[in-house]
Amino acid sequence: MTRPTKVQIDATALLHNVQQVKRHAPGRQIIAMVKANAYGCGLPSVIPVLEGHVDGFGVACIEEALAIKALGACTDCILFQGFFNQDELALVVEHNLQVVIHQPYQLEWLLAQALPKPVRVWVKVNTGMHRLGFAMGDVYGVLNALHACPWVDRQIGLITHLACADELNNPANQEQLGRFFDLRLPEFPLVKSIGNSAAILSIPDSHAEVVRPGIMLYGISPFKHSSGQELGLIPVMRFLSSLTAVQHYPAGVRVGYGGEWETAKPSVIGVVAVGYGDGYPRHIAANTPVWINGYQAPIVGRVSMDMLTVDLTHVPEAAVGDAVELWGIHIPVETIADAAGTIPYELICQLSPRVRRDKL
Repeated sequence: MTRPTKVQIDATALLHNVQQVKRHAPGRQIIAMVKANAYGCGLPSVIPVLEGHVDGFGVACIEEALAIKALGACTDCILFQGFFNQDELALVVEHNLQVVIHQPYQLEWLLAQALPKPVRVWVKVNTGMHRLGFAMGDVYGVLNALHACPWVDRQIGLITHLACADELNNPANQEQLGRFFDLRLPEFPLVKSIGNSAAILSIPDSHAEVVRPGIMLYGISPFKHSSGQELGLIPVMRFLSSLTAVQHYPAGVRVGYGGEWETAKPSVIGVVAVGYGDGYPRHIAANTPVWINGYQAPIVGRVSMDMLTVDLTHVPEAAVGDAVELWGIHIPVETIADAAGTIPYELICQLSPRVRRDKL
């Protein structure tokens, strides 16, 4: 019998969220961000669904791009951290990958190694994130060098990233946009890209020619203290397990490691086959809910490596084998992230390999 801990990936929800991107940014090309195993949803569950509905797949490294190509995808893949060594350029050419360059050494490597066919290049500009990207004053020289290189495609992209896009009224957003659009480079045929999920939803001026949705594709809000469902998105991932034990205890019984939680009255305690070894956060706030048979049941006691305990006293007829939703449709992952003192991105990306992914 297979351990019941799994995530279900809803393909219909994923396509709905793509349509929401198109509604908010009509007419723009879409690079779907699928790095980190498609934000924990699993590349095999996500790539075949998105294929033909987006214009590109955004990844962090060449290994992720090759995994996508191995699935038979024909959609362009863009390496958002570029290449980490010069030897990777051969694979970039072989697999028709696009690269973002953001450091002088990457430019030097690219110009120094003659390639058998042109490579599509995006130039990242540091407009205020101060993480990666060429300085504003260096952009003209970078573009001029690329334009003169015979193995660089004539269509060059210009890209930047907003540091505070999830803060709706932060003036830094308009400051970065101003710097980006102040780059007057009429001699270069540039395709521009700025907007991530938060910017797609709240900063129309950032949409440019190409948008780069990430977290919103998976039905999750990029903003604090809101859920994706409140934004018209549908959760793509449901994190599920089931009850493996139902115990009846009198008042005064301590439950779990350290005996930190004690029954105040006769109680029904359920054991769920999921724990921090699966990626559920160990340091979760007391009484964080799970969903069982149409009811919320609070987590009690410490989360263990392979299991956690819930109070079923107010869940009628709960039984071994009943499905438990840790997050998804009924329990937003944003709620769990708040209770764990983290962000939804971390929760969905840290699910362990032993949690199987099932596509609906």
